[in-house]
Amino acid sequence: HDNAVAESFFQLLKRERIKQQIYPTREAARRDVFNYIEMFYNPRRRHGTTDNLSPVEYERRYFQSLTGV
Repeated sequence: HDNAVAESFFQLLKRERIKQQIYPTREAARRDVFNYIEMFYNPRRRHGTTDNLSPVEYERRYFQSLTGV
């Protein structure tokens, strides 16, 4: 149970990105995974555990609630 979130993320990453590609180099794979996380997963992909918000939006609302703005 400790790794459930990480396991879920890596399962999703493999299914949505890695298994769809053949990377010519390790650097190409690293760059593609980075882009997936930074350009899609964090800013856009909605998560059921965060009230169906993207991680970026959830974090923004969280910090907004702390400052009362």
